[in-house]
Amino acid sequence: MTFLPVHAIVNLRMLFLLIGACCILVGVNGGWDEEVGLLRRGGGGAGGGYQREFNYFKLSLQWPGTYCRRTRRCCSSNACCSRSNSPPVFTIHGLWTEYNDGTWPSCCSGKAFDEREISTLLEPLRKYWPSLSCGSPRSCHHRKGPFWAHEWEKHGTCAYPVVHDEYEFFLTTLNVYFKYNVTEVLFEAGYVPSDSEKYPLGGIISSIENAFHATPELTCSGDALEELRICFYKNFEPRDCARDTSALSRGSCPQYVSLPAHGSWVLSVSTMRLNDQDQARNVKVGVPHLFALWTNVCIYICV
Repeated sequence: MTFLPVHAIVNLRMLFLLIGACCILVGVNGGWDEEVGLLRRGGGGAGGGYQREFNYFKLSLQWPGTYCRRTRRCCSSNACCSRSNSPPVFTIHGLWTEYNDGTWPSCCSGKAFDEREISTLLEPLRKYWPSLSCGSPRSCHHRKGPFWAHEWEKHGTCAYPVVHDEYEFFLTTLNVYFKYNVTEVLFEAGYVPSDSEKYPLGGIISSIENAFHATPELTCSGDALEELRICFYKNFEPRDCARDTSALSRGSCPQYVSLPAHGSWVLSVSTMRLNDQDQARNVKVGVPHLFALWTNVCIYICV
């Protein structure tokens, strides 16, 4: 009988341990079940069970001038209360996962929000993904927390298998936000903050369509533009938000809309860029090749 060398046995044991760890990571953190394409619903989701994989992303941007004019009280978490530090730009509401039928998954299984995971992103997040209220939204884990916790637990956990963890979710959102610079497109077309000017809704939509070759979704509060949403395929190429996007975009907005001013807006939108350290960690190139290979093997074996 032929016996394997001791070092070979040790290596085999290590291999099986790694494969086991892979299966745990894929099964728990990723939210996948053995049924390919299904995401387990997290503890906060109604009814439990499964949710199918999403069809596309929606980047929802909010106009601070519209949100902040409703501010009735100030607090440390409300960016509306620090006008001097607020850039005159659309800020991020969230990156949402959507189904083609108009519904969406939410509160999929995954880790609870941990701010330490995104410590290197806090500076751009505070500036371009601020909370514009004093309220603490409830997370999927039945507790109130920061705005970022709500967005990660409700939407980010359902972005698997495109986005794998909390850090990647926030970095990916920032990268998409800067690449498809809605503020720059509208400012260059002459749509700038004003408390007196009103702009044709069709002109705003056309400017986005010409820049990104996709029709956006818009919502308004009265005659003020409140949110502008850009939709993307899973590879983050722009796409229309819905089949009847023109009607959907105009649904809550009048024919002419305003962009209420909020503080000074002399900041050049061309300065909206991640710093070199964060750019170097772009999700497209930031995962080490060895880890990526290991992850692919995990998915192949365990799923």
